[in-house]
Amino acid sequence: MSEMTQSLIEYPCEFPIKIFGLQQAGFAQAVLEVVTRHDPEFVAASMGMRASKNARYISLTCTVHATSREQLDSLYKDLCDHPLIVMVL
Repeated sequence: MSEMTQSLIEYPCEFPIKIFGLQQAGFAQAVLEVVTRHDPEFVAASMGMRASKNARYISLTCTVHATSREQLDSLYKDLCDHPLIVMVL
C-alpha cells in the first residue's frame, strides 16, 4: 500500500462526526436519516446536540460505527450535499 493511500484509522471503529446547520425544524431528523442510511445500527439517543452562543446554529455530534474508508467517504459526501447542512467535520 502506498503512503498516500494508507489510512491512519483502523477499521472497524467508533468515529465521531460533527455536523453544523442553521437552527431550524427538521435539521436533527434530516441528519439522522443520512447517518442511519450509512450506519443502520446508529442510535438516535446517542446524538449530541449543542446550540451556538446566539442559538442561530446547531451542531450535532454523531459517533458512527465505521467499517471502511468508503463508508465514511460516502457518509461525508451525503452529509455535505444535504441542503440543511452547512459544514461537516
